[in-house]
Amino acid sequence: MALLNPIQTTIAGLPLESVTTERKKTLQPLIDFIKSKVNTQEDIRINFICTHNSRRSHLSQVWAQVMAKHFNIKNVFCYSGGTEATALFPMVAKTLSNQGFQIKTLSEGNNPVYSIKYAENEHPIIGFSKTYDDAFNPESAFAAVMTCSQADGGCPFIAGAERRVSITFEDPKAFDNTPEQAEKYSERSLQIATELGYVFSQINS
Repeated sequence: MALLNPIQTTIAGLPLESVTTERKKTLQPLIDFIKSKVNTQEDIRINFICTHNSRRSHLSQVWAQVMAKHFNIKNVFCYSGGTEATALFPMVAKTLSNQGFQIKTLSEGNNPVYSIKYAENEHPIIGFSKTYDDAFNPESAFAAVMTCSQADGGCPFIAGAERRVSITFEDPKAFDNTPEQAEKYSERSLQIATELGYVFSQINS
């Protein structure tokens, strides 16, 4: 039931010890939520929410699911959504592919649907843009993790959320159509992977 080898290689290179004290404080509420669910042996549902569900929320969903598997935290179900639906930005799929995921396009169109495979014997993650309250996402008993300040400020109330946590990341969109685009998307993905790796490394510690 192992993670795909290239993903294991990516994880091995992540500097979990580089997470700053300030960021650890930001991440602690999510750690507390996961620990509380582990202690009561309940399912752990996390919905990562951004404005457009196109970049940061998808990267967070994918890496959280991977890190739960890597650190052997059971019954973790990760989701993502936006305050509006747009499309999963193609550079996100390309970045994940470069970092070891097997990506397949299941359907084309304005809002393509991707299969994001991360482990030999696990269901792939289905990636497409949707609103946070889409039928694809949980209705209750989940943590709402706000991954961008715009959604955090614009969504004061998330129906059904048991806990709301703000863990914001800089938007790599700022580098679209620049020579640094691929580098900056990779950088942001690895930052998210590192911080969520730290989160899941703390659950049984």
